[in-house]
Amino acid sequence: MSGTHDPRPGGASVPWRHEHVFDQDRKRSGETRTILVVILTAVMMVVEILVGWMTGSIALIADGLHMASHAAALGIAFLAYVFARRMARDRRYSFGTGKINALAAFGSATMLGVFSLVMAGESLWRLVFPVEVDYDLALIVAVGGLVINGVSVVILGVGHDHDHGHDHAHAHAHEHHHHDDHEHDHDHDHDHDDHHDHHHDHNLRAAYLHVLADTLTSLTAILALLGIKYFGLTRLDPTMGIIGSMVVAWWAYGLLRQSGRVLLDHQDEGMLKTLRSHLADGKREQVSDLHVWSIGPGIHAAEVAIVSHDPQPPDVYKARIPARFRIVHATVEVHRG
Repeated sequence: MSGTHDPRPGGASVPWRHEHVFDQDRKRSGETRTILVVILTAVMMVVEILVGWMTGSIALIADGLHMASHAAALGIAFLAYVFARRMARDRRYSFGTGKINALAAFGSATMLGVFSLVMAGESLWRLVFPVEVDYDLALIVAVGGLVINGVSVVILGVGHDHDHGHDHAHAHAHEHHHHDDHEHDHDHDHDHDDHHDHHHDHNLRAAYLHVLADTLTSLTAILALLGIKYFGLTRLDPTMGIIGSMVVAWWAYGLLRQSGRVLLDHQDEGMLKTLRSHLADGKREQVSDLHVWSIGPGIHAAEVAIVSHDPQPPDVYKARIPARFRIVHATVEVHRG
């Protein structure tokens, strides 16, 4: 920690500045898992394009280019992890780099939505204008894609992050007196383990949904190709494509909504209600203002204003915040009322 401030002329210095890293400089297991999937996807992409070029199969080349789009999205997810980790101590970012996670997820969800529209458009086109398909070759490629995507789903979806956080040893407060008002600024100290973060890691979820979309595409393609080959259901392939595009669009919408809420500092009404009940008794104390927002996967910041007939020290209100909310930075104002 750096910097001191002496509120008293000639007095001893007291610490007042502290870092806002909140363990965002740690390498998360999601980063390692994502790069593994990027490599698998890129290898499959190269294989499909090369085999397609060698055999003259436009469908195979097209599927390889489709894999390339997902490789790009997964690459964005990986770069987001690297950027967040390396820039975590950059003071230009007020609360660290945790929101890059949601930003990358929002971008990936947008790409996923575009992919679903392309799927739907291509499927509708083939309903109207059917094309000849080399079913045997297409089945081999679809099965190969299914295996690669299945492995990728397992890699991204298995277990929790087992990296452990560290104690935040900054519980500093500085007081400013203005008439009867007292303003206190402090960090709320919580030990937190990264295994809680995976529920809030929108970046990892975005990567997971991309490979899940690929898996769904491969699975529906296999079912459709088998139906065409053995039962002559020529329109089954584009029909399955339309159904698959609708499912992918729904996933994209959900991820856009979740990551967009983080980017727009959306507040959880249930959390606010619980915090209000813990911070003030409603009789001698009232919460006059309360804001809570996400600053990274599973961590939050808060600003609180309390009016009290008997103002208490900041640590009293700090201790009332439930640890499960993982509010790692809190600013509290206490006013006599």
